[in-house]
Parts: sequence; structure tokens; C-alpha cells
Amino acid sequence: MYVNTFFSNISVPDEKYLFDFTKTSDVDNWQEQSDTVRSVGMSKAVFVLHKNTEYRRAIFFALLNPQPNGAGFAGIRSIGNHDLTGCTKLQLLCRGQGQFNGFKVVLRHKGLNDEPNYSFEQYFQAPKDEFAIRSLPFSEFKAYYRGKRVNNNETLDIAHVSSIGLQMYGGVYQPIKQKGPATLEIDWIRAV
Repeated sequence: MYVNTFFSNISVPDEKYLFDFTKTSDVDNWQEQSDTVRSVGMSKAVFVLHKNTEYRRAIFFALLNPQPNGAGFAGIRSIGNHDLTGCTKLQLLCRGQGQFNGFKVVLRHKGLNDEPNYSFEQYFQAPKDEFAIRSLPFSEFKAYYRGKRVNNNETLDIAHVSSIGLQMYGGVYQPIKQKGPATLEIDWIRAV
């Protein structure tokens, strides 16, 4: 009998499930972070669990009403302490629905969760129709302040991630301008 041992020495990367909405993670500790200050930028975000007999997942609903130049955002975040040492990327198993599917993950570190501190962000297109994994390398998270890229020498400290957020962006500094409703269905968020 032939036994294939070729794959026996290959190690599978460690996976740290930060949020597994298919099993135990809840959405109660997630806070809205939307552009609600200016009258021309009133946007709304909601994060809920969707459960039935077949599945359980989180849904991020966003209604984006940006300014004429695209300024605006609708988002949510979870504050906590995550040591992601040894991991190289963040992954989401997700699916987007709506006219626009441009989202971004917003990370903050070292407890610097609010302004005037900048955030570390990475944009992605949500898959449509079928669920798929979106992989976001930590090396590609760049510093931003109010949606504008900041040139600095500091990189994201993955040993001290203190806030994880999701946003639908308007696109003030992007070639594509987004507005209106969108959803992002999420089964889990993990670091690998």
C-alpha cells in the first residue's frame, strides 16, 4: 500500500478567530462610527446578527449620504485587546450586496482609538453573490487621518491592536465615489 507523506511536514498557519459570528461571537459590543456631524454627511451604520435554522452570521448595514465631493463614511468598530504577533494578515469570510461594495477595515493600536490619533486602513471590494475570503496583509495597512493618507514612519503594532472597524467609504480621496445603501455579510474575521 502506498502512503503519500509529501504533505506531512507542511505546517498550516495558526488561525486566530477574532470574531466567529457562525458560533459564539456577538455584536453587542460593536459601536457605530459614522459621519453624523455635518448636515450634508448624515450616514448610518447598523451591525446585527442574522440567525435562522440554517446559518448564523453578522450583517453590516450601511446607508451612506456623502457630501458632493464624496466625503462621508458609515462604520462600526469593536474595542478590545488583540495580540496578533506571528500573524501576517487579516481575513474575512464575507459577501457584499448593493450597488457599491467598497469597504475598508480600520485598525487602531496601543489604545489610541480616537482622534486626534490616526488609524491604519486597508480598502477592499466585497465579493458579490458568493461568500469568499478577503485577505488583507498587515503590511498593507497604511496610516490615515480623516480618510486622507498620512506619511509617517510608524507601522501598525499588531501586538497591540485595540480597535477593529469596518466602514463603507464615500470616496473623497478615491477614484470611485459611493453613496446609498450597502450590506456586508460576515461569517468570521480571523488573523493568520
